[in-house]
Amino acid sequence: MFCAAPSHPLSYAPRVSHQPRVLVVEDERTIADAIAARLEAEGFAVDQVHDGLAALERAAAWNPELVVLDVMLPGLDGHEVCRRLQADRPVPVLMLTARDDETDVLVGLGIGADDYMTKPFSMRELVARIRVLLRRVERARTAAAPAAVVNLDGLRIDGAARRVWSDAAEVHLTPTEFDLLCCLAARPGTVLSRESLLSEVWGWSDASGTRTVDSHVKSLRRKLGPDLVRTVHGVGYALEVGSTRRRTP
Repeated sequence: MFCAAPSHPLSYAPRVSHQPRVLVVEDERTIADAIAARLEAEGFAVDQVHDGLAALERAAAWNPELVVLDVMLPGLDGHEVCRRLQADRPVPVLMLTARDDETDVLVGLGIGADDYMTKPFSMRELVARIRVLLRRVERARTAAAPAAVVNLDGLRIDGAARRVWSDAAEVHLTPTEFDLLCCLAARPGTVLSRESLLSEVWGWSDASGTRTVDSHVKSLRRKLGPDLVRTVHGVGYALEVGSTRRRTP
């Protein structure tokens, strides 16, 4: 079940000077109220809605900085809501799913979700992941975009434009997929542990999200070819270059 909120907030503070706006989209009112209460106690501005259409309307009117989005919703499901949100105005999305199903996770990541959590979950971890996503957005907003275009064995990455081509065909990646690919491409052939990828791409300091790394790697393989990223079992991943990489047709 959900962990009760502690009597004191987490020790780390958000790295923004105002109350970040978080829209909670959850049809189970008890869960929605619990999430909203915890986030408000942590210093977030929170609104909540309980179906897919209302989520799109409220997001357009309120302009949230992050959306906590349940997959199973009346009207439009969470996947369709996420797809429409990202097509209209990209926003960080943390999806909640009641099923620990890899297919559901990959669908969510493929349409633009940045992270996911499986119910039941810890409220403390939910807050921590939300803070991480907001810090990543802030870093991306303030950091200078790399001007160089990286070419690796048929893979072309334009850091400034945040665009990717595989064998001359442009491939659409989510923001998190792009960041993960850039992290691997900066050291082609070098094995990076899941923990180091979590730290560099997600900004997490522990290994609680290694399945998130695995799911994003699988999504990259699906879009860019099954042999793009090599798995080193028990260690991590490396971007595969050279003749050992099979090209997608």
